[in-house]
Amino acid sequence: MKTEELWLEFSTELLTFIQMRVRNEFDAEDILQDVFRKIHLSIHTLSDESKIQSWMYQITRNAITDYYRTSARRNGIETHFDDEIKLMETEEVSNLNNLVSGWLTCIAQALDEKYREAILLTELGVFTQKQLAERLGISVSGAKSRVQRGREKIKEMLLACCHIERDRLGNVIDYQRKSASCNCNLC
Repeated sequence: MKTEELWLEFSTELLTFIQMRVRNEFDAEDILQDVFRKIHLSIHTLSDESKIQSWMYQITRNAITDYYRTSARRNGIETHFDDEIKLMETEEVSNLNNLVSGWLTCIAQALDEKYREAILLTELGVFTQKQLAERLGISVSGAKSRVQRGREKIKEMLLACCHIERDRLGNVIDYQRKSASCNCNLC
């Protein structure tokens, strides 16, 4: 992809992302320009074009971090922005985890009745698998099997719709819809 195409497709989205983290409108616009300069200079290093959106967001996060570090040095502020940046990233991951967990409830509604009930009562509810078995009048291994099968079906449905990128702890750090017909965002 060319930098111009990326600008047309992502500049508004990235500017909004930056403005949520940087209060000064002019600084946010400067950061966006810097981000696209870096994208232009290093686009040739991207080996997997399907990861372009997460790659651009990583460049943007790094540019915001650089902004705060440079600003602190320029103003002679003796502080550690690393803690604030980590908090900002933690909040972002938390928001993405919450977003995806909301999709799971929505996707669970599309499951067959027996799997939907198993998932809603155990994974998204407060029942243990033993309590589920008692409620349904089935064996504990039968309840475990339903829950496991329901999990697999939800995972299949989610991954058919979206590419989910997670960190080493399993937190969602980025997602990308695979097609325009993906309705995860509509749940």
